[in-house]
Amino acid sequence: MTDWIGIGGLDARGATQFRVLQCIRDAGEISRTDIARALDSSPATVTAACGALLESGLICEVERAPSDTVQRGRPRIMLRINGGAFHVAGMKIARQAILVMIVDSQGEEIGTYTSPLAESQMPAEVLVGEVRKALEAACQSCNLPMTSIAGLTLGLPGFLNGSTGFMHWSSSVTERNVDFAPLFRRNLPCPTFLDNDANLVAKAEHLFGAGRGLRNFLVVTVEHGVGMGIVLDGELYRGERGCGAEFGHTKVQIEGAVCQCGQRGCLEAYVGDYAMVRDAATGRQGHGPTSIPEILEAARTGDTLCQDVLERASQFLGVALANLVNLFDPEHIVLARSRPPFGPPYPEIMLEALRRNTVQVDAPLPEITVRNLDESMWAKGAAAHGIEMVSILKIRAQGVVDAA
Repeated sequence: MTDWIGIGGLDARGATQFRVLQCIRDAGEISRTDIARALDSSPATVTAACGALLESGLICEVERAPSDTVQRGRPRIMLRINGGAFHVAGMKIARQAILVMIVDSQGEEIGTYTSPLAESQMPAEVLVGEVRKALEAACQSCNLPMTSIAGLTLGLPGFLNGSTGFMHWSSSVTERNVDFAPLFRRNLPCPTFLDNDANLVAKAEHLFGAGRGLRNFLVVTVEHGVGMGIVLDGELYRGERGCGAEFGHTKVQIEGAVCQCGQRGCLEAYVGDYAMVRDAATGRQGHGPTSIPEILEAARTGDTLCQDVLERASQFLGVALANLVNLFDPEHIVLARSRPPFGPPYPEIMLEALRRNTVQVDAPLPEITVRNLDESMWAKGAAAHGIEMVSILKIRAQGVVDAA
């Protein structure tokens, strides 16, 4: 485990190398001339940065024959990410299992592994032990030695500071205010990074999904709880303490229903899976629905309490999304859910609440993509974050070698 890092931990030369690396990653294959044009940088600066990245093994050169529209001559030298530079693992901590995805440095999936959990909440030290077991089993299933993993990113629900590895609160951990960095250093074999799981879904959408090529968009995740990732000007926004974007804990009712965070009136306390199951069971003495699919089926067959729970959740979510539009004016919103679609009339109830509560201007609302969210998307985002952080580590290490 190394000290917590970010692009802010690089000197000016290292930051330039990282920008060039990201440009190559976004393009797939690109020439030095085109990188200079894309970054509005001098050819000499780009050439120096590419030289350092080639020396560190993060990128490689590819010869391309001139096309018919280009004057024939020497093959054109293109640059691309070196997929064999390193491997990283991304992990999503769910309520019943840890999903591990191992990828190469180009983001190509090598394999996935699911490690079951006996408990949905546990002490931090026990959780880190489960993470190590999951990593060992995943490497074994992929026929990889543990030493081949250059970095690991762990996605947790809750209030986390991804820059320091400090967790203020998580529904997966029994304690509050846990510094995970020393636990990672003692128990895990590689640099390990921690982030809010919804942030990691936003990272995955930015690199691989609906947010690709967008500068300003939001991802709202709806499952057991409610989370959000914010991308502003092309960068993931975390807040001063790493606790920004806690959309599920915005207040929608003064002294309202109890949330799993311990406060009252949170959006999550009406929209999260656990809250809807709780409310649909009110007054039934243990005979109510125990899952979202059961609530949907009961509502379809005329259960008025379940219908009311679904309608209220749809209205609250629509109003909350309207508040996001009013605050951020995003290009796009991704609504990612790990539950069955509600079906009529509830989507229209949500959209009507969104339209009615959004500031009225002569412009269309942002496009909304609704997608089913499986565990692989969380893990893929964690892996994407791991690629970024390990790349920064390697750029920083190369700078130290050059300085020496």
